[in-house]
Parts: sequence; C-alpha cells; structure tokens
Amino acid sequence: MDIYVLMKKTFDTEEKINVSGGRVEDDGAEYIINPYDEYAIEEAIKQRDEHGGEVTVVTIGDEDSEKQLRTALAMGADKAVLINTEDDLEDGDQYTTAKILEAFFEDKEPDLILAGNVAIDEASGQVGPRVADLLGIPYVTTITGLKIDGDKVTIEKDVEGDVEIIETTLPLLVTCQQGLNEPRYPSLPGIMKAKKKPLEELELDDLDLDEDDVEAKTETVEVFLPPEKQAGRILEGELKEQVKELVALLKDEAKVL
Repeated sequence: MDIYVLMKKTFDTEEKINVSGGRVEDDGAEYIINPYDEYAIEEAIKQRDEHGGEVTVVTIGDEDSEKQLRTALAMGADKAVLINTEDDLEDGDQYTTAKILEAFFEDKEPDLILAGNVAIDEASGQVGPRVADLLGIPYVTTITGLKIDGDKVTIEKDVEGDVEIIETTLPLLVTCQQGLNEPRYPSLPGIMKAKKKPLEELELDDLDLDEDDVEAKTETVEVFLPPEKQAGRILEGELKEQVKELVALLKDEAKVL
C-alpha cells in the first residue's frame, strides 16, 4: 500500500509567541509538527504495519522543516519529501498548497493520503479536501476510526460529538481528528534510524511550476495576538443591586447588551 501523509510545521502554542509587523517572529518561535498531523502519521504507520507498503511524509516549507520531517521518520515513516518554497514564494495560502501538492502527486498513484483535520495556526481545514478534489479521489474529514479490507474502507467520522459510519473505497484521502489514535513518541533507535532514511528535497522547478501557477487567492491583512485576559470582578451588596451592576457592566463596558 502506497501511503502518504501531508504534514505542516506549526508554531508551538505552549511557547510564547511574539507578533511584529503583522507576522509571527520566527526568531523566538518554537516549531513542531502540527498536532493533528501527528494523528495522521501514527495512523499511516499503523495501516502500513497491518497491510504492508510504505509511508511517505510530505511537507511544503523551508530548510528548517527538515527537523519535523526527521521527527516523522523517527516515529516510523519510511521516507520524507520536503518541497522547499523558501526562495520561490513570499506568501501562499491553501490554494497555493493544494496546487503544489497536485503537481507532486501527478506521477504517483497513492492508495491512501492522510492529513490533519486542521492546522493549529490557521485552522482552515481546506488543504485536504482541496487536494482530494484536484486529484479526483473521495475524501472524508474528521475521522476517528479507519478500517481497510482490500479496497473497501470503513470510517468512523466525528460529527459534532456523534459518530457517522461511512463506507468507501481506495484510493482515498482522510483528515484525522483527535481520538483516532495515540501518537507515539520517537524512540532512541527510531531517532538513530531516521538519520539514514531518505529525505528528498524538491523545488517548484522540479514540479514544473512557477510562482504564477500557485499565486495565492487570498491575502492575510493582519495577524495579532488576542487581548490579555482581564482580572475578574466580584460584585458585592444586595442581590438586586448586584444584578443592576452586572447589567450595567455588560452594557457599558463589555458592550454585549
């Protein structure tokens, strides 16, 4: 089985993030594998171990993205591909990413493509469905269960706290939700083996693309941090007076009434 994982490097929300000039400052930011993509990597490894084949992890980014790819290899993926757009693209969006991946898959015949449900930085959830549409294959989002029997696939899909059972066939793209599995930590032997596993680096030219072919369709106007949470206020006095004060605060300060 030829399995691919679409992976993205995202900043670590557990660390302090600084924004300057409408952009996240890279110098002080810590980057990790997008947490939802970890579910995709884990599931890809499990399906390979059960059905055979190999797992290839693909990301679009810069040279620093190699660190996250090596982590995926240490988890158990077989190969990694970095599509380096650092020198070719200043800005991109979900359309850009999908068009690049369409070109990457042009000469390939994937059986299964997995991606995270969303990326924690932009949380659009668009890339997986866009790629599937461009490749002309079915897709199912927010999956929490995946069973493959030959070409037949049975999926558990999270639908607002409930579960929907879907039957479909390979080839297929799925996006992975929390609850699908428990991603493993890279082991020391896995980390050592990852250093010797193949990591291919491509550029837009290698995919017969130029900047005009993947020009973004949207523009990010501003990036900013949410306001700091203000301290709570304890209302005192008679209950009737507290209610009056609360209504006044909601109307005059919070402006929600």
